[in-house]
Amino acid sequence: MIEITDISTFTSPKPTVITIGTFDGVHLGHQKIINKVVESARRENLLATIFTFFPHPRMIVQHDNSLKLIHTLSEKKEALKALGVDLLIVQPFNEKFANLTAEDFVHKLLVERLNAKKVIIGYDHRFGKGRTADIKDMEHFGEQYGFAVEEIPVEEINEVSVSSTAIRNALLSGKMDIAERYLAAPYSLTGTVVHGMKLGRSIGYPTANIVVDDKYKLIPKDGVYAVYSLINQQKVYGMMSIGKNPTIEGKGSSIEVHFFDFNSDIYDQQITIYFIKYLREEQKFDSIELLKQQIANDETAARKAIALR
Repeated sequence: MIEITDISTFTSPKPTVITIGTFDGVHLGHQKIINKVVESARRENLLATIFTFFPHPRMIVQHDNSLKLIHTLSEKKEALKALGVDLLIVQPFNEKFANLTAEDFVHKLLVERLNAKKVIIGYDHRFGKGRTADIKDMEHFGEQYGFAVEEIPVEEINEVSVSSTAIRNALLSGKMDIAERYLAAPYSLTGTVVHGMKLGRSIGYPTANIVVDDKYKLIPKDGVYAVYSLINQQKVYGMMSIGKNPTIEGKGSSIEVHFFDFNSDIYDQQITIYFIKYLREEQKFDSIELLKQQIANDETAARKAIALR
């Protein structure tokens, strides 16, 4: 897959079939659209092309810094590559791009730079300055500049919208099975292992403290989860706590993983954690001993969830 972040200096080596969108999560709804693009490209000897944006347009247009995303940019790239996309355009979304007229977007980027022969978009897709242009305008531009326009039906667009909302709601409520079903893969977090207070080690449950590298990544509901990671090409299972650590005064918020039957030094390594199941909400205990007892119960519950995978 070719990745382009500066389209102003790029010209596609062959004609393309293009779809446009943010594609956060690259979930089942998105996958149906992308498969349509890939199939069309293979059938017509075109490059299957995704035109996406970073940062998310809402962060720029609405100045929404609270927005959390299902996928980081690197996760989105990997998901799109796996679906057979040939060409990925990651357009920096800034004020200049937001002010590009609909015709300039189509003529200067889709036609001149990407040599578009087909554009596949939803019936409700809006584009250009102020998002004033719609699919009828795209069809008009297609006639003017010589490319076909294929409309994605309302049913498929509604599926995309529902899926995105359902995934976010599921993650914020600990319903990892729903998120996994819509994503067709376990939800994951990637971060760097850093030094913590090392309290877990003193009670027999050493943990890896994870700092998530991308601040806009959606962190699921606080609580305890059964999880796994791939470390040195080996699948390692464990349990993870996300939360504010109310039992430990002064500790503050953290994401910590205790890996089962694992004793390697992974400090400063970047690892990805995959969620299996939400086990329980975060609790405050009256003593460290009671916390230790609960962690033992969590281990039993986590191992049971892992055995049922």
